Amino acid sequence: MKTINKLFTLLFVFTAFISCKEDFLEETDFGIVAPTNVNATFNITQDNSGLVTITPTADGAVSFDVDYGDGSDPATGIAIGKHTKHTYTEGNHTVGIIANGLGGLKTAATVNLVVSFKAPQNLVVAITNSATISQQVDVVATADFATTFDFDPGVAGADAVSANIGETASYKYAEAGTYTITVTAKGGAIETTSYSEEFEVTKIVQPIASAPTPRNRPSSSVISIYGSAYPDQTVATFNGFPNWGQGGFGSSWAEFDLNGDKMLQYVNLSYQGNDFTGVDLSNMEFMHLDVWTADVTKFEVSIIEEGVGEKPVVVDLVADQWNSIDIPISDWTDQGQPITNINQLKYVNKDDPWAQGSVFIDNVYFYKASEVKLPIRFSQEEKFEGVGGAAFALGVDPTNSSNATGVVTNGGNDWETAEISLDVPISIVNGGDNVYSVRIHSPDDAAHALMMKLQGSPDDEYIELSKPFQGAGWHTITFDFSTITAQAWPNPGGAWDGTADFSRLVFFIDGGSKTPGVYHLDDIAKKSQLYGLPIDFSDATTPFEGVGGAAYEISVSPTDSSNPTGKLTNGGNDWETLELSVERPISIVSGADNSFFVDIHSPDDAAHTLMMKLQGSPDDEYIEISKPFQGAGWNTVHFDFSTITAQAWPNPGGAWDGNADFSRLVFFVDGGSKTTGDFHFDDIKKN
Repeated sequence: MKTINKLFTLLFVFTAFISCKEDFLEETDFGIVAPTNVNATFNITQDNSGLVTITPTADGAVSFDVDYGDGSDPATGIAIGKHTKHTYTEGNHTVGIIANGLGGLKTAATVNLVVSFKAPQNLVVAITNSATISQQVDVVATADFATTFDFDPGVAGADAVSANIGETASYKYAEAGTYTITVTAKGGAIETTSYSEEFEVTKIVQPIASAPTPRNRPSSSVISIYGSAYPDQTVATFNGFPNWGQGGFGSSWAEFDLNGDKMLQYVNLSYQGNDFTGVDLSNMEFMHLDVWTADVTKFEVSIIEEGVGEKPVVVDLVADQWNSIDIPISDWTDQGQPITNINQLKYVNKDDPWAQGSVFIDNVYFYKASEVKLPIRFSQEEKFEGVGGAAFALGVDPTNSSNATGVVTNGGNDWETAEISLDVPISIVNGGDNVYSVRIHSPDDAAHALMMKLQGSPDDEYIELSKPFQGAGWHTITFDFSTITAQAWPNPGGAWDGTADFSRLVFFIDGGSKTPGVYHLDDIAKKSQLYGLPIDFSDATTPFEGVGGAAYEISVSPTDSSNPTGKLTNGGNDWETLELSVERPISIVSGADNSFFVDIHSPDDAAHTLMMKLQGSPDDEYIEISKPFQGAGWNTVHFDFSTITAQAWPNPGGAWDGNADFSRLVFFVDGGSKTTGDFHFDDIKKN
């Protein structure tokens, strides 16, 4: 049924829009920002009096001032949620709203108010089922000379929903079905204009969006059963629909395709499950799956090893959304469930009645929790995302096949990025240490730029720095975020107090310049986190390496089992070494104190020598000093590089001015003398 009732009388109407926004003050030393989204709602008394109730609104305001726009005295100090009333004459009026925030910050906006003495005309109503919320109806009404409209959902005892003309009013029904919906346009007069329609409210019974994308995880930390998130870690064989007799309960199943995204669908779920190649979960900590349902509230999951009974775990589901579920493996092992050869999963609808309701399942995998945080050296297979045309892959250092890197391939688009979400945010603190370092390998000698951008703070702040680099090979680039005074895109110039925790790290290589090419990233870290002196081996990942036949490992001190040391095992070759590429260069400065000390533990009383060599300067310089030590146990060896006047091998006698930054630290124990034995290192430091 459709009915139009037109009641004509003098009517007072306005149209409103926001314009001329001004920020009086944008930032303070405390990170307080000016109010935003300044607006006002109007309610005109339906008695032909012209009385308007004005309710100002804004985000981040503590009070409001209102200029009525007709020359009368303004209203000041209006509290949040409160209003002011004013009587207007016919005509156009510009109402000024000032939102007062903390710290004296203010934001101004204007609202145009049109006063007319006409009845609502040309009422047009659009009624639709929400595309995203099951059993929700959205109504938009427009009309000439109308101010607001009421949406009566046709449910006994339900209040009408009101909205401004041109805006959306919504109502969520408890049940699907056909309802008589009435929309009434209102203005300043007693008379109104109404429209009614019989409308079918529908229920959404399948997902309209994909499940959340799982985060990048190292391949060693995931066993994927079903889903496209971890293709390299997915089991070799998989059957999503084994027939275990469920059809006798009226159940059915299929693979549901949502715009190319496939997922498991089980209808009238009694029990169902998956068969797959047996997997050992001993190294895993959690099972993950994403479940969407319109009508199942209790969902049972079992992991099954052939020939062993089931140990179910029950989880609650929320309708009409994806439920991201993470079940600790201990929930099964605590029940006595073996986990070394799991080859089935079983899903059960635990609701009453049984064998009703449907579920959609995606991203089924087991995983070991691992934190993505700085420093990132790609040894944990940290995976960035290539965005905007860029591609990312884990790779190998072009100059050192034993070193893992991240490889970014620019495709030649304007603003390609490599991005990663962090479990432990990057903390920038006003007045603190905010210096970060990144190594990047260039494929050519062209001039390039690397931009490091931080985003994903609780207040959605964005900051960035761009630095140039040029020359084929590796470059170490330093970013000091203490220099940032304002936000970057998409909040350019926005207030920035110098302090925030950022959960998203983004790199642009030649952003905006369409530069294709393959670039390697490595050693992304806070500068203070980088390897360098002093070294006490408390970090078990301190990456020394044995070269020339020598072996290296972290080991406890022979005299103190609580003290970690670096153990060099000489194999009996001529020039065996212990070497480390330092991320914080070792600086030698002419005229300064260039003394270094190394503790070394000898396995015997024989006379030995320890040579300390520095290399890897920008000019490829090499300097070294050899010192004797003798006596079983710990010896402290002193090296003073202020005494060096010329370079060592491979540039023997080469010019040396006493100044350089060295990136490679090398030790020889009895170099050239084929000495075997275990030598422990500790407390390598500059004086």
